[in-house]
Formats: sequence, C-alpha cells, structure tokens
Amino acid sequence: MRSLIAASVLLGLASAAAVPAVAPRTGGHHHGHGKKFNVQVGPRPYYLVDDMDDGPLKEKLESCSEQEFETSDFVLAHRGAPLQFPEHTLASYKAAHRMGAGIIECDVAFTKDKQLVCRHAQCDLHTTTNILDTPLAAKCTKPFSPAANGTAASAKCCTSDVTLEEFGTLCGKMDGFNPNATTAKQYMDGTQYFRTDLYAQHCPKLMTVDEYIPLVDSWGLKFTPELKTPEVAMPFNGYTQEQYAQDLVDKFREYDIDPSRVWLQSFLPDDIFYWIDNEPDFGAQAVYLDERVDTLAGYANATASIPDLAARGVKIMAPAMFALTKLDDDGKIVPSEYALACKEHGLDMIAWSFERSGWLQIDGGGYYYQYVLNATNNDGDMYTVLDVLAQEVGILGMFTDWPATVTYYANCFGL
Repeated sequence: MRSLIAASVLLGLASAAAVPAVAPRTGGHHHGHGKKFNVQVGPRPYYLVDDMDDGPLKEKLESCSEQEFETSDFVLAHRGAPLQFPEHTLASYKAAHRMGAGIIECDVAFTKDKQLVCRHAQCDLHTTTNILDTPLAAKCTKPFSPAANGTAASAKCCTSDVTLEEFGTLCGKMDGFNPNATTAKQYMDGTQYFRTDLYAQHCPKLMTVDEYIPLVDSWGLKFTPELKTPEVAMPFNGYTQEQYAQDLVDKFREYDIDPSRVWLQSFLPDDIFYWIDNEPDFGAQAVYLDERVDTLAGYANATASIPDLAARGVKIMAPAMFALTKLDDDGKIVPSEYALACKEHGLDMIAWSFERSGWLQIDGGGYYYQYVLNATNNDGDMYTVLDVLAQEVGILGMFTDWPATVTYYANCFGL
C-alpha cells in the first residue's frame, strides 16, 4: 500500500444508511469449493514469542503453540507476503493464503492502455520487476543512470510506460535497489537485509486485476484493493481520476463479487468520497489511508478532522500503525489521541504495516514504531504492540508483510 514511506524506514456525504456489518474475522478451514485448507504459520511466530519479554501476554501466546490454525479476516496480506516473496506476484498471494490471511491486497495501478494491474506504486517497476534487464527498459520514464561523482544510481519505470501485454512479460523480484550501482544488473540487486531472494528465482508471475479477483474468489477470501495515487498527470490521455476509481468498482461487478467482501482503499480523500457518493455499497467500507499523520502538525490536524470525516460518511480510517499508539507517563503502550477520536466518533480502524521494519533492535523499529520507540528494543516486542492495537485500540485488522505472524496472534485470541 504505501508508496514513499518504506524508503524512509530504511535509510463524506452523511450517510443515513446502515453500514454493512464487518465480516466475521475467522474464515475457518473450509473455503473455495468446500475443500479443507491447511493453514501453516511456520517457525517465525514461535521465534517471536520466544523473543518476548516474560509476562502474561507471552504466556498466553505460548499456550497456543500446538493449536490448529485457521484463516482469519483480522489478517490483511499486505502485497501478499513480501517479507520473503516478491510483492504482488502469484507466489506471494499463494503464500499469504497458506499463512491464513483472510483478506488479500492488490495495489491497483494502470498501464499505458488504461488496464488495471497489481503494483505497489505506478512507478516502481524498476525496483520490483526485471524491466531494466529487458528491452522494455527503453520505454521507462527515466532510463537507468549509473552512480557517479557522488550521485546515486537511479531509474524510473512506470506501469503507464507499458501496455498490459508488455506488463505480462515482466518478472517480479524482491523490492529494492542498489544506489551505488554502475550497471542495471547491480542496480536491481538491492534486497534489504531482513528479506531474502530465496523465492525470487525463475520468473515470479505479476498479477493483473483480472487475475487477482478470480484467484482470491476461488479461495473464498476477501479483497482489499488500493487505488494507487497516480504518478502521472491526470487526466492521462483522457483517463480521469473518477473513471479510474469507477473502473476498479466495475471490475468487481464484472466478477459478481458482493461489495461486503471488498474493502476499497485510497490515500486520496476524493476517491473515498467518490465511492461514498456514487457507489455506496462499496463506499460503506472504503478505507481512508491517512498519511497526514506523518508530521506532528499533520497528526494534530488529522485527529481534529475525524468528526468531519465521520459526518461525510467515512467509516474506516487506516493510518500507519504508529499513529494509533503512544507511550503514557509510565512508559506503557496505550491508544493514541487519534485512535480515541476514531472510537469516539464511531470510526473503525485498520493498521499498517506489520513485519515491515526489520530488526526492532535497530532504532526501535523506526517509522512504524516511532511513537513507542522507547518500549521496542527486541523483535518480540512487536507482539506487545499488536496486542494493544487489537485489544485496546480495537482495530478491525492488521496489514502485514508476513501473514503467519498475525495469524498466530489472531487465532490465539479468537479474532
């Protein structure tokens, strides 16, 4: 979902209609065509529990170690499972499914011929695919430029640079780049220290929206597509922002998907308001991704705006997870003013993104933990933060780069 923040970590309409009830959080073992599905969480949750500070939460999570795990709608697969699999690829979605995610994300961008595809940003092909190693590199908005004389290597390749057919010839790779590269191949080799290239071999298949919807539907799961903010001037060759927002809804209608299974997302409030006004069945659970919280002044303004957003018909707010917690005077992690304002005005909350920060011993986890840094110094502490978000803030769900970690918690607490 997020387009600019990951890099910084490293280095309406008043609606009188009743809101559809949020779907049950637990999907169970049987989905798709009634076939039994075996959810697997692997060793990572156990590693994190072992790394926790001693206390009641650790004991509770330890008590769930041998239980059978089920799919949970509390678990939102952020780009699939990009901690270890190339994001928004078939393999990444399948891994998220296996690890118990009940809701699968597709970040939606458009191609040169105005077709919808799953990419985290409109202009990330140079860091998430092999485009620079193909003839399509010649079509990039900004060709590869090597590092020289203190200037970092760079490139910019967008979905709108290629047609749908051309997009389909690309291979996914782990997101990342080498700023010191002097060749395109070196530039593409930039996987972060806490991730892996183990599952990035061969040619990980990229996904279109026309492939994403029937795939997730065949699993009996739910959808959370994000309408990515365009990085080209709109209208794009006559393609307006409103048509872009409408096209996404129309895709779900085309596949006869019930709106109650779809959580549309956008960082642009006008997109949210468009869906509320023009597609109320979908707009009723549209998710406003709130990046205003990134500065202290923006956080205060965002918190103050909650009553107006509720009056406008917005039902779900989703800031970065740091904005929903803080430390009290005793150094305890508690709900933030933003979270309390949402609860006071009847707005639900979704948080992002878990398992995206690397080792918490490095700067307490950085961006996603910035309001609780003094309480996060080992990886097990992420479960402490998740517990506050789930039990005290009361989030509907958590976006995560590794669904198994949240699936373990959700099953242990019956979410």
